[in-house]
Amino acid sequence: MNNNKTIFIGIASYRDAELVPTLLDILARAQHAERLHIAICWQDNGKLHPFIDSGFIPQLVGEHHGHTLYRLIKGNAQIQLLAVDYLKSQGACWARHMSNTLYNGESYHLQIDSHSRFTAHWDSEMIAMLESLRSQSPRPILTHYPPPYTPEQNKEQRSNKVSRLIFSQFNDKGVVSLNSVDMVEEQPRRSGYLAAGYLFSDGHFIENVPYDPQLFFIGEEISLAARAFTHGYDLYTPHKVLLWHYYGRAKSPKFWSDHTNEAKKSGQVDQVWWERDNISYQRILSLLGISDKQVDLGHWCLGTHRTLQEYQYRIGVDFRQQRIHPLIKAKEKLTWFDHLPEEHELWQQQLVSPHLRMWQLTHADVDILRKDVLWWQLSVYQADNTPLINQQLSPEELLKLKSNDNGEKFDLRVYFDTQRPVAPHCVRLCPYIDGEGWGDIKERTW
Repeated sequence: MNNNKTIFIGIASYRDAELVPTLLDILARAQHAERLHIAICWQDNGKLHPFIDSGFIPQLVGEHHGHTLYRLIKGNAQIQLLAVDYLKSQGACWARHMSNTLYNGESYHLQIDSHSRFTAHWDSEMIAMLESLRSQSPRPILTHYPPPYTPEQNKEQRSNKVSRLIFSQFNDKGVVSLNSVDMVEEQPRRSGYLAAGYLFSDGHFIENVPYDPQLFFIGEEISLAARAFTHGYDLYTPHKVLLWHYYGRAKSPKFWSDHTNEAKKSGQVDQVWWERDNISYQRILSLLGISDKQVDLGHWCLGTHRTLQEYQYRIGVDFRQQRIHPLIKAKEKLTWFDHLPEEHELWQQQLVSPHLRMWQLTHADVDILRKDVLWWQLSVYQADNTPLINQQLSPEELLKLKSNDNGEKFDLRVYFDTQRPVAPHCVRLCPYIDGEGWGDIKERTW
């Protein structure tokens, strides 16, 4: 790493007990901690003792954008802490925006969540990997969902599997959501998607693609990926583990648990979380061309290097029609198409409409392990009772669709696609029992 190669690390932290351990790990595992500038938007109660107890020395700097700014002294890294009353916070994307206001021209930009762990010499490794892509792209970005860790694990227990981002589904607002699958590669792999919890780029990404403070949570990643692409940035999946991420955090405080209807009525918060979410969705739907309603996006619009339509060609997704290329859901699970289609109409003809629901069932209602069932009938219907699918599944095939089984409840994955957009109305499951015939039908609305 050259002496002038500095890294700006933006962290949004909401009442997170893992923030201090994350900071300690960043410093301990970096090869050149003195070249780090860490900026934290700390949404909490303002009590500094967790930092002091861990050897940080806070120094009051003054006000920054209406909030108290501290410098945290520990080692040679520059660490800035922007203290925000958590009830005055405006959400995760706003917090990322606020931390980025402290950017000071550093060479590189690392965006992470406040619950992360790092490999040895992660800073040099990330820079080397990013620079290895310069012959392929002038503006590469490393991004994916890092493998998981939990605080009670030691380093030897953490997974070293690398995953890449893939299309999951269109949510009920028509916005793309993502999932991940394992990946084994010898070098970074081109991707069409971006993960907000790990993003490593040139520092100028912060200035060229500024974070939209009015986004809330859902849709953050697909909208930022589209903006990055249209500003000329190219996304890549790292081919080896560089950090870990703490997923779930079921017992940790969440923004939507604090910013409630009751909190607004009592004057504690200006807006309820779902009000911010509604504003966010309007901006995302406008940005991606899903909605005809025009929204003034200000500085947080698409770029001019490439078009939104080219981005949709590259990832095989039609945002407005909610249709996808079949290879996205096939065994290949493609997320990037190297070649652009010759004609838009031919591309449209290839697309299908995906339909996915996770149906929660109880073992008491559906005995999925019943031995005398010859097969299961899984069907989806439109409102006029027109069948969309009728699948005859063996007990073994049905078990493959089951997930998240806690002994009492489980999820059944129902997926199919159609050549044209349709509106599924209900899904039904019925066993055919040896010596008895059809059993009880279980039904739920789609």
